[in-house]
Amino acid sequence: MRTLIPARIDRLPWSPFHTRMVIALGVAWILDGLEITVASAIADTLTKPETLGLSSTAVGLLATVYLLGEVVGALFFGHLSDKLGRRNLFMITLAVYLVGSGLTAFTLGNGAGWLVFLYLTRFIAGMGIGGEYAAINSAIDELIPARYRGRVDIAVNGTYWAGAVLGTLSSYVLLNHVELSLGWRLGFLVGPVLGLVILVVRRHLPESPRWQIMHGRTEEAEKTIKGIEEEVEKESGSALPAVDEKKAIEVTPAKEIGYLALARVLFKEYPSRAVLGATLMITQSFLYNAIFFTYTLVLGKFYGVPSEVTPLYLVAFAVGNLVGPFTIGHLFDTIGRRRMLFLTYAISGALLGVTAVLFYAGVLNAITQTIAWCVIFFFASAGASAAYLTVSEIFPLEVRAKAIGVFFAIAQCFGALGPVIYGALIGTGDQPVRLFIGYLVGAVIMIAGGLVARFLAVDAENKSLEDIAMPLSSTARRSHTRAEGAGSPFKT
Repeated sequence: MRTLIPARIDRLPWSPFHTRMVIALGVAWILDGLEITVASAIADTLTKPETLGLSSTAVGLLATVYLLGEVVGALFFGHLSDKLGRRNLFMITLAVYLVGSGLTAFTLGNGAGWLVFLYLTRFIAGMGIGGEYAAINSAIDELIPARYRGRVDIAVNGTYWAGAVLGTLSSYVLLNHVELSLGWRLGFLVGPVLGLVILVVRRHLPESPRWQIMHGRTEEAEKTIKGIEEEVEKESGSALPAVDEKKAIEVTPAKEIGYLALARVLFKEYPSRAVLGATLMITQSFLYNAIFFTYTLVLGKFYGVPSEVTPLYLVAFAVGNLVGPFTIGHLFDTIGRRRMLFLTYAISGALLGVTAVLFYAGVLNAITQTIAWCVIFFFASAGASAAYLTVSEIFPLEVRAKAIGVFFAIAQCFGALGPVIYGALIGTGDQPVRLFIGYLVGAVIMIAGGLVARFLAVDAENKSLEDIAMPLSSTARRSHTRAEGAGSPFKT
């Protein structure tokens, strides 16, 4: 099949259609930030007799179960997203999250049966959010014109911190102004209420025409892209320019491609890109989990900040993370992916090293420490968001969602080590030298991630996804493979 659909998508001007799509799909990150923040904020509350009266160990296991759910969800729903389509999955994954998080609020006791129910609902909620990462990143990248893709994807990923702000403020109000036995339940219902509204909006979003054409659904793809074009023309009030026929690509409908074929793509076709994706995701995940999940411990152990006040410091921390992607995200489209990845990772790592020295010298207090974190993560947040952008655009369409799921899962597994390691380094707060060394190690890790990006990053700015990574179903790719005498590695 010969198609101009990718070129037709990339030539579209920005329109209200794109804005609605980004809002409807981008809520996934808001929900994740909200969910994790609420769970962290009410952790101590769940140990009180008037709530569930759980042990500290039982409460700590909640976060682990949720993260495990995200990993399983990313891998499972990532595969289904490549197989069944982006639209089908971003409806299913949001519904899964709604069920899991909503049912958590109805845990009525701390007996063995209720504990199983509690952990199961947290696992299900995590599966939904993990699946969202794979399906949503794929859909956004495939529907956004190339010249806007970087800034939009980075901004959307950065809205995780809008969810963190919402979760922190709602938890603060509910736990301080509502009876505890009810407040923690309402906290877990904030996300599902928002999700229900978004579920209705998502019903009107189209399938990715890129996915349709690569799976042989020619008529459906043509109907979808015509609908999008008509909507954009109506909203802009002007006709769209013609598309150069030279931009057409020829594809053969793809058969189902599993994780074995993905492994061949990663290690045979794109080994340097696999190293790049893994490095960017692991380094940012380790740093974020290490700092964010132990930040209140640092405030309490080293600066004597009361636990009931720490949410206000977390709001400031989250705002710093939110501002970065929205203010410098466009530079990834103008200055370029390679330079900006290197700069954001290296600058945040260098600033972390400086802050570590100031911390050890004892010249910081709770406020100046928070300001320092805000500056560091202004850059780190943009870099971390760009890591998700990178793994979603540098691999072929047929395995895009699975690739996102795999790298997300790898990042979560390594990131889970951060809070454990840094929690041990913090200890009782009487040995700051241990945390000082830990911060220096974190700085080196981030700078190393920047250096890898400097040499391995792909200059994907303003390029069509098909120019960055030729689809496995592309006739040109198959001809090139046969010419090399290698045979096609994509039959599995």
